[in-house]
Parts: sequence; C-alpha cells; structure tokens
Amino acid sequence: MKITKDTVVTMHHKVVNAQGQLLDKTQEPTAYLHGGYDNTFPKIEEALEGQEVGFSTTLKLAPADAFGERDESLVQTIPKTQFPAGVKVGGQLRGRADDGQEQVFTVAKIKGDKVILDGNHPWAGQHLTLTLKVLEVRAASAEEITHRHAHGAHGHHH
Repeated sequence: MKITKDTVVTMHHKVVNAQGQLLDKTQEPTAYLHGGYDNTFPKIEEALEGQEVGFSTTLKLAPADAFGERDESLVQTIPKTQFPAGVKVGGQLRGRADDGQEQVFTVAKIKGDKVILDGNHPWAGQHLTLTLKVLEVRAASAEEITHRHAHGAHGHHH
C-alpha cells in the first residue's frame, strides 16, 4: 500500500543535530496519520507521499521546517518562591504563554532565588538530520480520521 492521505504510517526514526550528536532514536516504532493533519512536519509528509513499506530516507531540516527559530520572548525569569520544592533544571511545566495558549516550559537554569523558564522546544533553532524507515502502511479508520491522529499500538491511546 502506498502512503497517501488518510493512511497510518508506522516508522522508526533517528534525529541528529548539525554536529552529528544523536538527539533522539525510536526504541519502539511510532505511527502518525498522513495527509495534512499536523501530526508531523510537512517536509516529512512530502518525502513519504507515495512511498511504501521498506522506504528509507534521510532529510535535512532547517529550523523553519522543524521546530522553528528560537524565540527569546519565550524565556521568562520567575521567582523561585512560585515553584514547588524540588524544582530542577530540565524539569518541564505546563503554563500559559502571553497569548493564553497552553505552553510547555523547561526549567533552563536556577540562579539563586530565580528560575529561568524556556518555552522554546529544546531543538528550536537547530538544523536537524532525520533518518526514517517505513515499517507499515495501512488505511486509517474512520475514528482516526475524525480524531485527526493514529490510534493503536504505535499511535495515540485514549
């Protein structure tokens, strides 16, 4: 079966940065609903469109094609007293950005009585090399299309 709109693609991936440092590698396959549902980057969908099981590719993604450029306005300094005891660098918190949208913030640094939070994705601003291997392609269920994401073993669980 070819990868087209409303198919579920199961794959392995590996991500390295411009320095060749491994950032992520799947241990278990991951699945996404193909066809413009914002479940993966458009460049990935472009590369996989029309392909079949066994297809492998390596993509070079500029920041604009992946996690975007860093936005320094997403870095905030908050008094440590506003955090629970045990806050640690690298920890993640959910909060609201200035526009009211839910945002994930990473504790970037703790300096004395201040905590520096970063709302950028950790890989924002980076050029990435992504290696993909397609393991399975199947027709999406009506429920997956309605929910706009893959379900099941390697997709989203409800």
